[in-house]
Amino acid sequence: MSKQQQGITRQEAYVESNTSYQEVLNQLAALCEKNLTSDGDMETAIPFITLYKSSKETPLLPGILTPSICLILQGEKNIHIKQNIIQYNPGDYVASLIDFPVSAQVIGASEDKPYIGLRVEFTAQEIFSVMMDAKINVNSKDNNLNMAAFIGKSNFELLDLLMRLLRLLNKPDSIPFLSTLIKREIIYHLLTGNYGQLFLQQAFIDSNIDSIGRAITLIKENLSRSFTVEELAKLCNMSVSGLHHKFKATLNMGPLQYQKNLRLQEARRLLVSGSMSVGDVAIKVGYESYSQFNREYRRLFGLPPLQDIKEVRINTKMNFM
Repeated sequence: MSKQQQGITRQEAYVESNTSYQEVLNQLAALCEKNLTSDGDMETAIPFITLYKSSKETPLLPGILTPSICLILQGEKNIHIKQNIIQYNPGDYVASLIDFPVSAQVIGASEDKPYIGLRVEFTAQEIFSVMMDAKINVNSKDNNLNMAAFIGKSNFELLDLLMRLLRLLNKPDSIPFLSTLIKREIIYHLLTGNYGQLFLQQAFIDSNIDSIGRAITLIKENLSRSFTVEELAKLCNMSVSGLHHKFKATLNMGPLQYQKNLRLQEARRLLVSGSMSVGDVAIKVGYESYSQFNREYRRLFGLPPLQDIKEVRINTKMNFM
């Protein structure tokens, strides 16, 4: 099966000059590392920007890509989707269009040359706003828009916008006004690029215009509720086979498997926070049986809950950049 059929595609690079492009990439990595005092993720004064650093290889960790672009500035990472392994490198970004379950692993990182990443979060409303204000007409180059995420290659213009954005960290008084303007420039740049139709698809999915978007919203907002496929299909005005086919095409899994994955990821997040017991977490995310929760948690993450959380805390702070 092709990468496109699996929900991943790769954008060709546009680089004005290799030297200027690499220089800006290095400058971005250095600026991020300057603000990162330890391994793990760091929220910044810019509310939609998160930085990440890892000074060692990480184990393969299941997680959720949220609507965003996650750019590698230094190092390498593998993303595992089903049987496919997608590697992305400095200057590459993964753009997630909806909450998308995958597994990822930082490779080749060291104290001397850590992995450094940057994430820019966005919403459907922000995409629509830029599209309407700029009068952008996004034309699809093909009819297959069932992609939950894709791998792209940044260009000089995108790196320059990100550099301008990160430099605002030294001008905190300017962040509330200027960060929003630069973010709109970034969205404009992405919408007018080769894969603008895919960012637009995110807006339509998130706004529930698309039928799978309605199903995803129902699942996300009701994690503790046990839906049947028949019930979801009826609520979304679709046939059971149609709903199942669309989930498989977009997310490589059926709707109930998607719900189970989101439940277990939320359970893991709650357990890492240390605020709840395993039993309470199981109930909160919709499991009536502790043994079933323990069994399915171990199947996804490889260890029982308490052992897994101990390993996560030792190896890495949970993040998916």
